[in-house]
Amino acid sequence: MNSAELFLIAMVIIFAVPYLIWRLGRTDYYAPLVVVQILTGILLGPGILGAAYPAYYQTIFTPSVVTALNGVAWWAVMIFVWIAGIELDLKAAWAQRKECGTTAALALGVPLLFGCAAAVGLLAWRDGWLGTQGTNTQFVLGVGMACAVTALPILILLLEKLGVLREPLGKRVLRYASLDDVMIWGVLALILLDFDRVGKQAIFLALLVPVSIGYRKLMRRIPESDRWYVGMVWLALCAYGADFSGLHFMVGAFLAGVVTDSEWFNQEHMDLLRRHVLLTVMPVFFLSTGLRTNWSIGGASVFIAAAVLLVASVAGKLAGVGIAGKMLGWARGDIWIVGWLLQTKALIMIIFVNVLLDRHLISSETFTALLLMAVASTMLTVPMVAPRLAHRKLADQTIGCAEGTSAS
Repeated sequence: MNSAELFLIAMVIIFAVPYLIWRLGRTDYYAPLVVVQILTGILLGPGILGAAYPAYYQTIFTPSVVTALNGVAWWAVMIFVWIAGIELDLKAAWAQRKECGTTAALALGVPLLFGCAAAVGLLAWRDGWLGTQGTNTQFVLGVGMACAVTALPILILLLEKLGVLREPLGKRVLRYASLDDVMIWGVLALILLDFDRVGKQAIFLALLVPVSIGYRKLMRRIPESDRWYVGMVWLALCAYGADFSGLHFMVGAFLAGVVTDSEWFNQEHMDLLRRHVLLTVMPVFFLSTGLRTNWSIGGASVFIAAAVLLVASVAGKLAGVGIAGKMLGWARGDIWIVGWLLQTKALIMIIFVNVLLDRHLISSETFTALLLMAVASTMLTVPMVAPRLAHRKLADQTIGCAEGTSAS
C-alpha cells in the first residue's frame, strides 16, 4: 500500500475506534468523547497495542504517515489554542478583579506548589524523568504548572454539559479560568526562555505590539466574513514568529488569539468552529499524542508517578480554592463545586506538556505520567460535580417554595 492509503486507514482508526467505544459503551458521564479519544490514542500508541502487535503498528504508522498526521495535528491544535485565546474574558475578570484575582492566584499557586513538590520527589526517586535538554528548575516548574492547569475550552464543554454555562456560577468559574490561562502561558514562555536566543525572543515580543495594533485596526474595518481569513493568516504568522524566536508555535498561537477580540465574531459561529475543529481534526492530535507515550522505565513506575501527580493536582486545586472561598465568604458547597470544575485539564494541559516534550525538557515517561494524570482528573470532574449541582438546585427550589408559601 502507498502512503495515501495507509494515511486513510489511520484516519479510519482514529475516528472509528473512539467513537464506537464512546457510543456503544455509553461513557459520556464519566468520559466524554474527548477523553475517550485521548485514551484511544494512548491505547493505539507504541507503548500498548504497538508493543503487543508490533506488525500492526509498523505497517500502518510508518514514518511518512506519522509525519502527515503530525502536520494535521499541529494546525488543529494551533486553531484550538487561538480560539482559547479569543475566548478569554479578561474584561469581566477585571470588573471583578478582587474576587477573580484572589481565586485565580490561589487556584493556580497552591497546586503549582504541590506539583513542584511532587516533581522534586520524582527526581529524587529515580532517573529517567528529566528530558535531555532540561534543567531541574525547568522540570520542576513545568511539572508543577501541569498540575495547576485548568483547561478553559474543555471547561466550557463540561459547563455546557452540566447546564450551568450561562448561569452565574458558570460565568464565575470561566472568569477564574481565564486569568489562570493567561498565567499558564506566561509561565510556559518563562520556562522556554532561551538565553542563547533571548535577543530573537525580545525582538519578537517587541514587534508583536505595533504589528498587533495594525492587525486590530484592520480587523475593525473589514466585515466578519473577511475576519476569519485574516485571522488564519495572523495565526500562522504569530505561530511562525514565536517558533522562530524559540518560544514555540503554541505560545504564538495563544498570543494571536489574545489580541483578537471575541466581539469581532458571531459567538454562534465561534462555537461552531470550536466544535468542528474538535470533530474533524483534533482527534488526529489525540492520536499523535498517544503515539508519543513511553513506558520504557517500567509501566508500574509511570502509573505510580501519575497517581502521585494526580493527588498533588487535585489536593492542591481543592486546597487553593478552599482558601480563596473562606477568604471571600463563599458557601461550602460552592467551594467544592468550583474546586472540582477548575480541576478540569485535558486539552490545554496536554498541549502544555507536548511543548515541554518538544523542547526535551521532560522525558517521554514523564509525558506519559502527566497525560494519564490529565485524563484521570478530567474524568473525575462530572461525577464529582453533577450530584452537588443537583443538590444545590434542589436546595434553591426548596428555599424558593418556602419563600412563596410565606408570601402567600
